[in-house]
Amino acid sequence: MLQQTTDFIALEEAYGAHNYHPLDLVLTRGEGVWVYDIDGKRYLDCLAAYSAVNQGHCHPRILRACVDQAERLTITSRAFRNDQLPQLYQVLHDLTGMEMILMMNSGAEAVETALKAARKWGYQKKGIPAGRAEIIVCANNFHGRTISIVSASSDEQYRDGFGPFTPGFVTIPFGDAKALAAAITPNTCAFLVEPIQGEAGVVIPPEGFLREAARICREQNVLLMTDEIQSGLGRTGRLFAGDHEEVTPDVLIIGKALGGGFYPVSAVLSSREVLGVFRPGDHGSTFGGNPLACAIAREALGVIVDEHLAERSAELGAYFLDRIRRIKSPVVKEVRGRGLWIGLELDRPARPYCEALKERGVLCKETHERVIRFAPPLVITREEIDWVIERLQPVLAA
Repeated sequence: MLQQTTDFIALEEAYGAHNYHPLDLVLTRGEGVWVYDIDGKRYLDCLAAYSAVNQGHCHPRILRACVDQAERLTITSRAFRNDQLPQLYQVLHDLTGMEMILMMNSGAEAVETALKAARKWGYQKKGIPAGRAEIIVCANNFHGRTISIVSASSDEQYRDGFGPFTPGFVTIPFGDAKALAAAITPNTCAFLVEPIQGEAGVVIPPEGFLREAARICREQNVLLMTDEIQSGLGRTGRLFAGDHEEVTPDVLIIGKALGGGFYPVSAVLSSREVLGVFRPGDHGSTFGGNPLACAIAREALGVIVDEHLAERSAELGAYFLDRIRRIKSPVVKEVRGRGLWIGLELDRPARPYCEALKERGVLCKETHERVIRFAPPLVITREEIDWVIERLQPVLAA
């Protein structure tokens, strides 16, 4: 029987594909912002499963919804209707105003769905010649790991060894509206963008970029597709990051926190003109829109709204950012963030600092080698932020 941390790690290393480089601890339970390893040590989670648990670990309301639905009906496939899917549609429509919704599971599936919808819209509605549709993306983007999505990536590691790649993507610098305007051709059907680039290190574009991008896309009959899988559902201090510039995209892509940390749920939301291009058989997913997922997602959204998590993120994110910026350290190059989504860029590799924080009970993860991300569940308190700062300060000083 496995009992030691080293036993679990050895077993995972022996049989698991080595496509992750996790910190060496073995977690066994969680509650709110706290998680516990098999030795009983407590840690404050400052990653929130890449924003999948904005509501906190094992939120009791979402847990009840999960158990209640799991005892009734979990999956029907979309061959039949179920009573949970229409209710989730209504909630999403009321929150966003979007006319049509297509449910999937993972964020990458939702992005793939958006890419297919944009291309089909381009051919059917815009009149782009068959096989010529182009989608503009930004350098240093992260939209997932499928072949089509890494075809649109500028990160060599994401692409290395996975060619040949899907054609039809044009890359511009992130935050450059002039480059966007220049890249548009008669064959451009969409511009896919993260309002804030998360995997790149919480990179925030210049003020007004998204608003200007929306104007350019509208004038050129190009779909603006915002990937809010990480940035959405309260993470940045608004329900969606695009709300900071009062931008409503043509296509909205959401996931992660939509499942409340219990279940993979994602969605593509758009107009009838865009999602209406799909006909039976064009696209689908065995698990997409299953009743268990829908019941969980409804409650996950209810928690975000009822507990004012976006507002909490705005208030506590400003406090967290200010406390980090007050730390004097020669290794810190830049601190940036919006809401409870903060990137701490160092002048050296960040991994040793994440490992040192782990030893002090704070869990976070490096990205792009030199950036530490702080993205705790949105239920974190001011006192818990102070607790993190007390441990971060000596680590940065050392």
